[in-house]
Amino acid sequence: MDKLWGGRFDREGGRGAEGFTASLSFDRRLYRQDIAGSIAHARMLARAGVLTAAEADQIVAGLREIEGEIERGEFPFRVELEDIHLNIEKRLTEKIGPVGGKLHTGRSRNDQVALDMHLYMKETLVRMRERVHRLQAALAARAEEALNGPDGPVLMPGYTHLQRAQPVLLAHHLLAYFWMLERDQGRLADCLGRTDVMPLGAAALAGTSYPIDREFVARELGFAAIYPNSMDAVSDRDFLLEFLAAAAILMTHLSRFCEEVVIWSSYEFGFVELADAYATGSSIMPQKKNPDVAELARGKAGRVFGRLMGLLTVMKGLPLAYHTDMQEDKEAVFDAVDTLDAVLPALAGMVETMAFRAGRLRAALRGDFSNATDLADYLARKGLPFREAHETVGRAVRFCLDHGRALEDLTLDELRRFSPLFETDALQALEPASVVGARRSAGGTAPERVAEQLAQAKRILFSREAGESMVGECCR
Repeated sequence: MDKLWGGRFDREGGRGAEGFTASLSFDRRLYRQDIAGSIAHARMLARAGVLTAAEADQIVAGLREIEGEIERGEFPFRVELEDIHLNIEKRLTEKIGPVGGKLHTGRSRNDQVALDMHLYMKETLVRMRERVHRLQAALAARAEEALNGPDGPVLMPGYTHLQRAQPVLLAHHLLAYFWMLERDQGRLADCLGRTDVMPLGAAALAGTSYPIDREFVARELGFAAIYPNSMDAVSDRDFLLEFLAAAAILMTHLSRFCEEVVIWSSYEFGFVELADAYATGSSIMPQKKNPDVAELARGKAGRVFGRLMGLLTVMKGLPLAYHTDMQEDKEAVFDAVDTLDAVLPALAGMVETMAFRAGRLRAALRGDFSNATDLADYLARKGLPFREAHETVGRAVRFCLDHGRALEDLTLDELRRFSPLFETDALQALEPASVVGARRSAGGTAPERVAEQLAQAKRILFSREAGESMVGECCR
């Protein structure tokens, strides 16, 4: 029987379920991690006296050859061997003889697959942080352009309930997404810390009777710690759930931004023009320019959400320790990783190349009553209780709506019909630039405050580029 666990079974036993139970179709992407873990394990076994140095060298050389075969597309994958682990081990024995069968001493596929996923996720999380970083850098760069434009800072309407609320700087709006992504960076970093724990040596669930050195293997593979409990080591998938949760929140932020891009690029808004590379046309309507990249990224958020809920459902009822149900973790994680690997670079490129229509953004503020709060604040500073000031300005807005006017069109005499507290300087308070400039509270949209947060964002970007390694080394 070809199966490496087949002694207990008759030669034809289980043949009908091979295709159902096999995971090779998706876990073959773990070959580098599997080989890296096996090399470290072999070296540890030699160090512990379980293998001779010559046997360990044979195993390592054979594994290196197998890695080359896989990368050249020459490896004879066999679905009847179920998974990447058994495929590599069987091929190793074919290449170097019976000594290849000694590699699995002191370990189980339970801790082996857990190790592979930890190695895979360590590398993946580093890459995801790099890709989020690029998008953050693009947002900060566009914010800086909008803050220091040739005609001054670019103003735009700010919204609540998708209704005009108060004027803000375009730079302020863009930086809001920078800070969302910075929280995503924190979640990914936290997940990386909890992923950086090595399960190998737990064996099936109870540890092993061989004199293994788990700390040595952890050092060889670049792990910060080992699992203190062997049962937890083989059954823990929290680090994958945590990644999927972080990925789902990240996709929420990306989807929100894409929704704005879709709205802003519409004819009705016209706030932004997408580069042709990030839009498509219509097969029937020659005039169309559709924001397909933003729409597709928005749609893919649901895909990642589903993967999180799927794995939570798999894990919620499993007693200790390992169960084959956990095989379902890989397709969920791989799909979420592939989705982010596609979405993040696409959105970074879209942000880097989109053109904001500063004139259209500024013009949108004309007559939208987003300066009403400042008129109420003016009266409050004159001593009128804010609730009365709110009521007074509300009556002024009603007057404008009834007569087709804008607040900034009213004369001082017309304003004084609503309150004798209005003086000449009230007219200046209605100007959009004055409205924005008055928002000087910490984190506000006044140009000097936005300049401060932009400087803070740039310091974060520089610090990450200069002081934090973004290159995964775990499987090299």
